[in-house]
Amino acid sequence: MNNQRSSYKFIIASILGLLLLVIGGFYWFVSQKSGVTIIPLSQPDAAIFVSKRSPVMVTLLVNPDRLQALERKGEISQIKTNLFAKTSIDYPQDIQPWLSNEITLAVTTLDIDGDPENGMQPGYLMALATKNREMSRGFIEYLFSRRAFAGADLVVEQYKGIEIISDQHKSALYVPSTLTTGVTSSLASAVVNNFVLFANDSKVIKSAINNLQAPDLDLTSFPQYQKTIQQLPKNALAMAFLNLPAVAQWQGLKLAEVVYDSQIISLVLQPFRLLAESTFLAKSPITHSASLSQPTAILQYIPQTAGLVVVGHNLQNLANSDLGKLWQQGVITLYGSQAATTRLPEFLTQMSNRWGLNFSNDIFSWVTGEYSIALLPSPKHPQWVFVTEKSSSLKNGIANLDAIALKNGFSVSYFDLNQQQVSAWTQVKAVNDPKNMPINVDTQILGVHTSVDNYEIFASDLQTLDRILTKSQNDIMKNALFQDLMAVIPQPNQGLLYVDWQKSQEIIEGQLPLLKYLEVLAKPLFEHLQAIAVSNYSNDIECLKMGVFWQMSK
Repeated sequence: MNNQRSSYKFIIASILGLLLLVIGGFYWFVSQKSGVTIIPLSQPDAAIFVSKRSPVMVTLLVNPDRLQALERKGEISQIKTNLFAKTSIDYPQDIQPWLSNEITLAVTTLDIDGDPENGMQPGYLMALATKNREMSRGFIEYLFSRRAFAGADLVVEQYKGIEIISDQHKSALYVPSTLTTGVTSSLASAVVNNFVLFANDSKVIKSAINNLQAPDLDLTSFPQYQKTIQQLPKNALAMAFLNLPAVAQWQGLKLAEVVYDSQIISLVLQPFRLLAESTFLAKSPITHSASLSQPTAILQYIPQTAGLVVVGHNLQNLANSDLGKLWQQGVITLYGSQAATTRLPEFLTQMSNRWGLNFSNDIFSWVTGEYSIALLPSPKHPQWVFVTEKSSSLKNGIANLDAIALKNGFSVSYFDLNQQQVSAWTQVKAVNDPKNMPINVDTQILGVHTSVDNYEIFASDLQTLDRILTKSQNDIMKNALFQDLMAVIPQPNQGLLYVDWQKSQEIIEGQLPLLKYLEVLAKPLFEHLQAIAVSNYSNDIECLKMGVFWQMSK
């Protein structure tokens, strides 16, 4: 069991390197004047080697040297050099001459020997497309001769007319620091059709050959794969297919009620922009949220300085929406509890505690039209704006908020602000002066709101509301970054999340501690990141399609 769990360091290193190559390489897009054109494969050819029971398959659909044509300072070259630095492999000499236009990595099986008594022993497969089979064979012979020289016991066998070479030895290859060094590892390889296959066990290579020769076994015969691969953009440079129930089993998780059973993720390169598009295939027809009017008038009440903006429709039905079902399935699977779906970001938790609010009952229940939520950078605490279309339940919703405020010791006040009637939840407190000066009075504002046209505008403070009402601050539609991203989001769509990275980085890192780790992993991406937009925009009853648009500095 230790052989399998700690083996295949070559492939583990390659997986890490490929991820770095994809993540790092995608920043090196240049302007449309660059003249560099990349035409990727339409879909992974190596899927014929992968079992339809595979949890995950990741593919780079273009030769990495084509990405290198986009680099500015040799970063991709450095990644490839570092990847093989401790493997006695010279990439330019040993791999580059024969490597073609695809690199595929897959977890092909959850347990190689099928014996539950010795634990789960996943099978890993790497398939590299070759344009020169003889040169590829020469590389394999060189690689295994080096391993034999280091003490490996080589085995050469014929399987269905194909030569497989494998070994076991004390690994001399690169071992990530998180793994134990100096342990027994194994590696197997073969040249099959126009691919060089590597695996952590010869059984994995044999299974790949079986999948090739009996097409009903391979991933291309899997109905979910056939449906999701049709959603792959024609210009995607990389993709990943996930069989979600199998992924959950692989990770030792119990999948919650399965609404979505497979997922395909693609990465598309655009000038100064990266699109990560994800399509989730549903087991049964789903109902999508209502599409937003474009451009929605609600955005005229969101200040240009907003660092985070959410636009959507009908919070009342959020839990039963297509996006809500995806959220519930993912969170319940990860945390193993329905209660985990009610977890809120820290700033919302603080607001909920301060108000004594249950967001689902006290706010979401009466927001049935379009809405927008925005956070504005502030030295002390984030300022917020919440705008919603008026509805028949709005009056009762506000009355309930008034009752909650009164219960918590706040008063409901009414006054005019620039000839606009405003309601505020306030609390007056006496402030003792340590120098025995006259006692001061401090007025604390919990929130303010007012009606404008067909909208109700809520804000954290009077200053923010005043800027919105007097138009002393341009709205978000005048923001160039926001305009750039809105221009590329497919229409119609069911909602939008916009993040100005410079303004919101500190807030988001506070809510998502793991993000700092990702920033280190994808440093080139985050160093030049300006803004992110997330939107779901499919009307297909069989799937939910979501895009993450990364806007980079020019």
